[in-house]
Amino acid sequence: MECLRRVNPFRACAGLRVLGYLMLALVAAIVAASYYAVVVYAWGPLLLRGGNGGTVAAAAFVLAAFHLLLIMMLWCYFMVVFTNPGAVPENWRHAAEGDGMYANNSSTISNNVATDCVNPPSTSEEQGHAPRYCSRCQNGKPPRCHHCSICDRCVLKMDHHCVWVVNCVGARNYKYFLLFLVYTFLETVLDTLVLLPSFIIFFHDGSRRPSSAGDIAILFLAFVLNLAFALSLLCFICMHTSLAASNTTSIEVYERKKTCSWEYDLGWRKNLEQVFGTNKLLWFLPMYCTEDLQNIPTIQGLEFPTRSDAVL
Repeated sequence: MECLRRVNPFRACAGLRVLGYLMLALVAAIVAASYYAVVVYAWGPLLLRGGNGGTVAAAAFVLAAFHLLLIMMLWCYFMVVFTNPGAVPENWRHAAEGDGMYANNSSTISNNVATDCVNPPSTSEEQGHAPRYCSRCQNGKPPRCHHCSICDRCVLKMDHHCVWVVNCVGARNYKYFLLFLVYTFLETVLDTLVLLPSFIIFFHDGSRRPSSAGDIAILFLAFVLNLAFALSLLCFICMHTSLAASNTTSIEVYERKKTCSWEYDLGWRKNLEQVFGTNKLLWFLPMYCTEDLQNIPTIQGLEFPTRSDAVL
């Protein structure tokens, strides 16, 4: 039994890191194809040719919206890629156990496996059997922290490892990830709608088809890929909106089903503030104000307020 416990079947998943770099190239290719199809082929010429005032105004609006969403999408994307999702401080367990805030947790773990809903729960309490110590990182594990086999490190409030961004999604970049989903969805919907007339012409009016085989291929691929991504992202956004509103990570979904009331669920307003911050003006920008960084401990990923009436 001990031998089976030492076997790590997820060690093979380390190869997904290489796949992630291929995903970066794929994202760049999709963005380039969409840019060529929308700006260079479909709507840019309409703006440059002038003529009908309504057509020029529509082209200007489409191009402005396209570039605005593209900038926001890329901004959020790079923030997810380059932001550390949250690393456990060195020797965290020893420092935390010396602090009075976690004294109750230590005694609870040693005396009873039931969760103390007033104090921040340990990983032992969250999973019911896992210790608060990561043998691979040789370090303590704060509440809601999990070890990523792909990154080979513990991640604070880990949600999942995303191959599309070659990074884990955790406490410190979850907001950026959600915004990236939203802006990518809006961009793909816009691209699909503005390329739809050209796509219809492609099948119904042979005389107006592009003469270049390259233009035909890029137009077809851009439309199909944007439509496919828009549909898949819609489902993904709905799922993560539900998770954020209930203060649950993707890893904690199964655990939450086993409880009568989720201890981290403080109500959808406070739950969203723990992800996006209290400054509503910055909710749709990949940044936090200084006050939120200082006053919202969940953004740092080490402490989490809980409900006093939570029942397992």
